[in-house]
Amino acid sequence: MRVELTEVALDVEVGGEGPTVLLVHGFPDSHRLWRHQIPALRAAGFRTVAPTLRGFGASDRPEGGPEAYHPAKHVGDLLELLARLEIDRFHVVGHDWGSGLAQGIAQVVPDRVASATLMSVGNLAAVLAAGWEQRQRLWHLTMFQHEGLAEEWLSREDFARLREMLDDHAEAEAVLEPLRAPGGLTAALQIYRSGLSVETQLGEPPVLPPLSVPVMGVWSTGDRFLGERQMVETGAHVSGPWRYERVEDAGHWFPLDRPERVNDLLLSFLKENS
Repeated sequence: MRVELTEVALDVEVGGEGPTVLLVHGFPDSHRLWRHQIPALRAAGFRTVAPTLRGFGASDRPEGGPEAYHPAKHVGDLLELLARLEIDRFHVVGHDWGSGLAQGIAQVVPDRVASATLMSVGNLAAVLAAGWEQRQRLWHLTMFQHEGLAEEWLSREDFARLREMLDDHAEAEAVLEPLRAPGGLTAALQIYRSGLSVETQLGEPPVLPPLSVPVMGVWSTGDRFLGERQMVETGAHVSGPWRYERVEDAGHWFPLDRPERVNDLLLSFLKENS
């Protein structure tokens, strides 16, 4: 379904009955990242809300520079979407950039968040403090800042460079399609330019209040971009209950790689906190 918000219209997959689970994807995905989790959650008695973020997939791409895609804009979209659906209390699950947005939501409305599941990406301060190896894994964050040049390099030779980046993505061709549209790749990259500028990457790690809600951090052993240390040390930024889980033999996009393992972890954690 398409949901009209104040600034944008989002492509959203909604269904099921019971406690709500908000599923938030990252780069360069859409709500289809969760296509294996949605049926399992609904069958277990949960309602799922899986939006495609502004700038991605079939959702709107607002005009303007990076400020139109700041993480705070995405958090605002998600909270407005929940309001339009008349949802007060909910669980939030985020992967990649979706994890950062899930943390933002839990900071803004902790009284409404039953639990937060963070996949792949931990607390920003933990990521920035995780050492030189982690910085090397995230070399592309700086490259993404160069508007125009980054787009040309990534899309050259039928997106050959981006295909290399998505080498272990089970549905790489499907997620590439929206990026071929005029402005599609730029829109998808803008969240990096607004939320992870070079100044943010090289400055002092931000000091934010700890997450007070129950949090589960999930990391996969084959992740090429994020090391285990940043997720383990995210626990130091949680004042509520903290749980850490590993998904073995899976890459960065493990909701697609290991759906049964991910579904088991989610259902266990959600039921603990419902």
